[in-house]
This record gives sequence, structure tokens and C-alpha cells, in this order.
Amino acid sequence: MAQSVFRIGCGAGFGGDRLDAAVPVVAALAEAGGPACLMFETLAERTLALAQLERKAGRIGYDAHLVDRLAPVLKNCLDHRIAIVGNFGCADPEGAARAIAGLADRLGCRVPKIAIVSGDDLVSGRDDADLAALLATGVPAGERVISANAYLGAREIAAALTGGADVVVTGRVADPALAVGPIVSHFGWDFDDHDRIAAATMAGHLLECGAQVTGGYYCDPGFKDVDGLEAIGFPICEVSGDGSLVITKPEATGGCVNARTVKEQLLYEIHDPSAYLTPDVVLDLTAVEVSQIGRDRVQVAGARGKPRPETLKATVCYDGGYIGEGEISYAGPNALARAKAAMETIRRRVDPALRLRADLIGSASLFADDDGRFIAEEARLPPTSDVRLRVAVAAVERAAVEAAVYEVGALYTCGPAGGAGVRTSVRSRISTGSVLVPRQFVSPSLQFLGSA
Repeated sequence: MAQSVFRIGCGAGFGGDRLDAAVPVVAALAEAGGPACLMFETLAERTLALAQLERKAGRIGYDAHLVDRLAPVLKNCLDHRIAIVGNFGCADPEGAARAIAGLADRLGCRVPKIAIVSGDDLVSGRDDADLAALLATGVPAGERVISANAYLGAREIAAALTGGADVVVTGRVADPALAVGPIVSHFGWDFDDHDRIAAATMAGHLLECGAQVTGGYYCDPGFKDVDGLEAIGFPICEVSGDGSLVITKPEATGGCVNARTVKEQLLYEIHDPSAYLTPDVVLDLTAVEVSQIGRDRVQVAGARGKPRPETLKATVCYDGGYIGEGEISYAGPNALARAKAAMETIRRRVDPALRLRADLIGSASLFADDDGRFIAEEARLPPTSDVRLRVAVAAVERAAVEAAVYEVGALYTCGPAGGAGVRTSVRSRISTGSVLVPRQFVSPSLQFLGSA
């Protein structure tokens, strides 16, 4: 069993993350030497839904920024034997694998061994009435399931790396699994060793959101100051054979790693600190100790684990119809009153059967509500001389949405006075729901690109 420190860095924490974020991380991993891996977490529920929509339209179903994300680091990773693991396969892991192989060829890299983890897709090529009935419980009555993807665990990722993969491409896996797989492969840990799998899961959870743990989401000027956000360093986790972790970041990058950034990320999206459910283990964080051991170095230890759940979460996508948005600005004296008059005009012009939401950006948007109760209470609205009206409508039929947002442009001359900067858009959308799926319905698989 390998006992050396294993380093795993994060190159992306979501699908819209910075495309150059991994460059300093890979440089630091290469300089440190020793076994290492680079993970990319680019797949949220919304991102997967959008990828399904793109694939349905005949476009690419994997991360649209995949090539731009990997181009600056792929050769360095291959040269220094730094494995890459990413869920950038989205709705088409095989397509993503082919794109990576093509990129390696164009860059003049050695030919990478690329593994594809699949089996998360619960709909394509399946004909199981019991599964179909279960998935249907995750969508409104009468809606048709377009796609459903289960959150897979780390076993296939670990097997791929043990089998010599340079790059592992997945679709929907649990975010921490992107770290659990490489850590398990390196140390040879047994998936029934719950405390060690819990430690690996904790490492993945700390890494999965990228710069959140290095000061990005933590920053609140005047209260929690963080320098260098324009060049914030993404995290690196140093994992020891006893399951203890050190969170750090590349030198000469912005941001910070301290006990508070780590604690905030440790509790991020945790429903129950004593029982965080993942496909590989139930993680118990209640005995975890967080200690600052140096500048931008925080040690984390004490994760405990319980046997994995018998079900897997699945994201179910269904047709969400169309959404249209229209915006127009009002500024100067009495701007808020003019924006409210425009809002009421739109409400009276639009078919009352349509779902409509209005926001007064600059006065009431994030705290507003779909029914308009917040805006209706005059005392809640702060005075402003700069406000932008946004209206959004949703319907099954595109024509109804187009007709509604057309009314925003008509405000130019139909009043109230001084409206400017109209922008409108109409787009189709996919809505999502969630269900718990018994493991017998899910069959994870592993193959290498080009193998039979």
C-alpha cells in the first residue's frame, strides 16, 4: 500500500469557472514532484440540464469549454504524470474523451490513455417499466421524462486510474468522488474502510468548489478581506496515508487559506454534519479538527464514516417549456415610480394565464417574490434614481412568450417616460427534479477510449 503524500489539485469548481485556473495548480504539482492528480468539477444540476438540452438540439453535450480549459495544462500534466479526472463529460462523456484525444494530438503530446466512466444515464437505451415509474415521481404529473442521471461513486474512477488512465472522463458523479477515486487508487484503500473513505470524501468536498476554499466565496470586504481575487489560487489537498489532509494553494497566487475559509467550505451544502450522504460513504464531520499549521496551510483530520446508502440520488430532466425575459431602464427623478408604472402596464397587457414575475433591479430583485407581494409593500422599497425593470414570463408555447416580451419594447413610446436600454430574449428550457434510486437500477461502467 502506497504511503507517500498524495497531492490533488482542483482546476474548476463549476462549469463557468476561470479557464486559466488550473495553470498555477499544475505548475505547483509538477514542482512538488511525487504522485498527483488534477480534478475538474464542472457539473451542477443546472449544467447537466443545459447539456441535455444542447445534445437534444444536436449540439455537443459535453462541457463547451473543455478544450479551452485543458489546452493550457494537458501537455504539462502528461509530461509529469499528473492524472486528470473531470466530470466535464456531462451528457456525452465519450464525445468529451474524443475531444481530449484530438487536443492532445494537436498539441503534440504523447497519446494519453483516456478512460470513460458511464452508467449514470438512466434513460437512453433503457426499457424498464419499474424504473420509468420511479423516475416519473420526480416530475410534475403529465410531464415526460427527457433524461435522468444518477450520481455515481468513485469505484470506476479508482479502477480507471489503477488501470493506467492518464485522463478519466465522467458524466454525473458525486462531486467528492472526483477526489475519492484518485486517493483510493493511490493508497489502495478498501471501500469498506469507512473512515478512510470518509477522509477522501472530505478532501473532495473541500476541493470541489474550487476557489471557495481559498477565499473566493469567503471574501466580504471590510469584514473578511481577501487580496488578489483577480488571480486567486485554486486549492491543492495534500493527503496522507492516515487520512489527514492539508489544504493549501500555489504560491504567488491571490486568495488565502485559513481555518475560517476551510470551516466555511466544510459546512457548505451539508444537510447534516453527522450524516452527509454520498454514493461511497456516509460522512460524519462532527469530530473533525481544523488547524492552521502555516501560511496558507490548514490541516484537517478526524473524518469518520458509516456504510454507504442503499439508494443513489438521480437528477430527472423534463420539458420546461419556454421562458422569456425583457428589461428596460429608468433613471433620474421619480425613476422608481416610472418603473412601477411600466411594470403594471406589462402586467395588464400580458395574458393573465401566463406565469409572470417582475423585478425592480436596484430596488427589489433578490428579495422579491414571484407573486409581487414584496414590491406591493411600498415601505419595503428603498428610494432610488436608477432602476431597471425586468419581467420574465414562462409558458409551454413559444409564441405566447414571444408576444409577452414584445410588450417590453413597446414601452419606449407607449410610456411611461424615459425608458431606455431594452433587451429581450426567449429560450427553451429544461426543468429538473430529484428522486432516490435503488442501486440495482444503476450499472456504472468503465471503458478506455478506442477499446472494443
